[in-house]
Order: sequence, then C-alpha cells, then structure tokens
Amino acid sequence: MSQTETMQGNRSKRIYILVSIMLAQFMGAIEGTIIATAMPSIVNDLGGFSLYSWVFSAYLLMNTVTVLIYGKLADLLGRKPVLIFGILIFLIGSTLCGLADNIHQLIVFRFIQGFGAGAIMPVASTIVGDIYSNEERAKVQGYLSSVWGISAIAGPAAGGLLVQFASWRLVFWINIPLGLLSVAGLLLFHRESRQSVKTKIDYWGAILIMAALSVLMVVLVEAGSHWKWRSMKTFSFLLGSILLFVLFIYQEKRADDPMMPFGIWRHRPIWIANMVSFTAGIMMIGITTYLPSFVQGVMEKNATVAGFTLTAMSIGWPVSSAISGRLLYKIGLRTTAFIGAFAFMVSGCLFVSMQPGFGPIWAAAASFLLGVGMGMTSTAFIVSIQGSVNWEQRGIATAANMFMRNLGNTLGAALLGGILNSRIAVFLNGKRDQTGHILTLNSTNSLLNQQERDKLAPAVRRIIQDALTASLHTVYWVVFLFAAVSLVFIFFLPKNAQVKKNK
Repeated sequence: MSQTETMQGNRSKRIYILVSIMLAQFMGAIEGTIIATAMPSIVNDLGGFSLYSWVFSAYLLMNTVTVLIYGKLADLLGRKPVLIFGILIFLIGSTLCGLADNIHQLIVFRFIQGFGAGAIMPVASTIVGDIYSNEERAKVQGYLSSVWGISAIAGPAAGGLLVQFASWRLVFWINIPLGLLSVAGLLLFHRESRQSVKTKIDYWGAILIMAALSVLMVVLVEAGSHWKWRSMKTFSFLLGSILLFVLFIYQEKRADDPMMPFGIWRHRPIWIANMVSFTAGIMMIGITTYLPSFVQGVMEKNATVAGFTLTAMSIGWPVSSAISGRLLYKIGLRTTAFIGAFAFMVSGCLFVSMQPGFGPIWAAAASFLLGVGMGMTSTAFIVSIQGSVNWEQRGIATAANMFMRNLGNTLGAALLGGILNSRIAVFLNGKRDQTGHILTLNSTNSLLNQQERDKLAPAVRRIIQDALTASLHTVYWVVFLFAAVSLVFIFFLPKNAQVKKNK
C-alpha cells in the first residue's frame, strides 16, 4: 500500500481519525500525570515505599519492550488492528490495577497495563504519518501534543481530587471510557487498505531485550540499598545483563526482520534523535515520579498542589511542541532542537537549587521548562524521522524513537529509584523515632500522609524530611547531568539538517 492511497482513502474522515488518535494518546498521557499525583496516597494505603519505583518500572519495562514489536506489527499487519489490540489490553490492565489489594498485585497489573500501552503512542503517531503529508505533519504533531496540555490540567487535578474526596482506585478506571471511545472511532472511520504481507516477528529479540532490561533494573533498584555495589550478587547480575544485551545485538544482526533494525541508525539525525530521546526519558521520569513526593513529603502540601507542579510540565510540552512544528521549516532542525536542549539545562539548574522553602511555584517553573524542552525536541525529531524513511519503515522507525524514550524512562525509574533508596538508607542509618524504633526506608511512608506526618515528633519528622530532601537533590543532580548530555548530542547534528517537505 502506498502512502498516497492511504491519505486519499482517509482524507474525508481525517478529523474523526485524528480525534480517535488523540483520545488514545490522551489516555496514555493522563496515565503519567494522574498516577504520579496519586502515588503517595497509593503507597500510604498499600505500603511498601521501597517498592515505589517498581510501580513505574513494571509499566515502563513492558511498554519499552513491546513498543518495537507493535511498531513491526503495524508495518506488517496494519496500524488499525494493532492499535485497537493495544488499547484493549491497556484497559484490562487499568481495570485490574484499580482492584489491587497490595503493592505486589499492583506491580503485576502494571505489567499488563504496560503491555498494552506499548502500542498506543508509536502506532497512533504512525497513523498520523500515513494520513498527513510531511508539511501537514509538523502542524498536526502540535495538535497531538495538545493532549499533554489537556491531560496536564485534567490529570493532576483529577488525581488530587479523586485522592482527597474519593479513592485512588478511580485514577485507573478513568481510562476505560476514553479507551472505548477511541476504539469506536477507529472502527467506524479509519479505512486501511494494505497488501498481504507474510508476518515474521523477532520474538527472540523481544525475549532477550526484556530479560536484559529486567536484570539490569533489578541491579539499579537493589544495589546500594539492599545489596552492596561491590558484592558478588551485584557483579553477577551486571554480568548477566551485559551478556543478554550482547546476545540481543547478535540476534538483531542475524534476524530476517529484526525487532531493532540498526540500519536506520546510520542516518545521523535519527541516531541523535534517538539518543536525545533516551536522555530526555530519564529526565522526565525522574521528575514525574519523585516531584510529588518532594512537594507532599517535604513542602507538606496536599496532592492537588503536587499535581499542579506536574501540570506545569505538561502545559509547557504542547505549547512548545506547536511552536516547534512552525520553527522546523524556518530555522531548521538543529536550532529548534538546541532551544529544547537549552530549556532542559535551565530546568535542571532550577531543580538542583530548589529548597523546601522555595514553595511549589519554583517547582512548577522548573517543571514547565522541562516540558518546553520535551515539546521542542520530541516534535522536531518525530517529524524528521518520519520524513527520512519510506512507508514500509515508518512504523518501526517511529517505534524505535519511542523505544529509546521509553528505555530512558525504564532505566531512569530504576536508576533514580535505586539512588533515592540508597541515599535515604544511608541518611537514616542508626537513627530512631520517638518510640525508640530504628528508622528505615519505609519510614518515609509517614511523610506522604498528613495525619501520619502530624503524629511524628518534630525532631523525627525533620530527620526523615532531611533524608528525603538530600536524597531527592541527588536525583535532581542526575537529571541535570543528563540535560547536559542532551545538549552535547545536539551539537553533533549537521548544521544544515532540514526537514523535507515532500509528501
């Protein structure tokens, strides 16, 4: 099937298809903001602060691994059936998450949710690439990114209100009507003519990358807090992860239809786009995961205020994305991406200098600038990538970029979670509460609920808050480091890099 046929067949119904896609992407976008806002209350209810990062890591691991499979399936089977399948699995996982009775069940159900989520962003973006020309895509990507702005307002506000006045379980179930409406729209309006293609999926590649990431995540989360970095267990897991990654690369080079076609990485703008997406993913997960804990646990604000600080990031994303779509053809890919990377750096500076007394406005400003960087870089790179490959590779090329951002999210959640846990454990080592009990990592749970926090003796509360503050500042320094790395990558873009205007 040619792109021209796809565009002509859907031209009269493109607005309905676009709305259906935006609903699906909104469901994925609101997932991040609403869950991050509700997580302190979820952990307070279910317990297990030491497993805090695994609630995010479980979802991100499956999302990361499956995104490439879905990208390949979208090229082989068609975009529509793959996207609908992913949405339905996501809804099943969301329903189960809302029924979880303990933190371990929630983590398992997040695996299921992530398995479906892997299809939503890459396949939805690929459909846009099919039904719009290159020039139109730059503008439409701005519209698509507006879902982040809407989710930014609705997600944190809804999460905060649901937590305060209803139940955190509803933050998962709110996805159900959105997903069903998206599926209905795709079934009614999207017509996809495609040639019969013999499917051949690189399952061994998927298994190997999932195993490699899983082992590495265990090391990043556990080492330093429950394991010693220089222990035989840590060394064994690291060695196992490296071996699995080597086997994955070997498998991809010999596979007929590799899950990760390394050939597309030879194009320098695509290679740099993927690397910046990786570093941006680490920064994004570091802020969305732990900023609410800082606002609620250290600044002692409620869930709604914590959600406001994340709202700022998601508002900055679509605003800058819309601007990025216009700048691409005026000042070029390199300059547009550089503006985004500079916003990353300023955001990182604000986070590392943030103190409890600065208040949520400071946190929101830093968050907003991170969103500006995400919008500028993500839109510029997606439009560039989709204009650099033909129809048959557009699904996997788009998915590869999403994979790298998700990989950054996944490893970032594990890495930063491990850093946070280990720093808190070191800070609280040997310290006791007012009853004489030794303070542990899970003592941090008490900071995330106002009633529990008020029960703490002032001196004990200060100790735990100081531990959380110092540990989160270490996380913010890591975020700043990756912001600097992103800026360095941008300098390697060709100075004359432009986005093609051909269809």
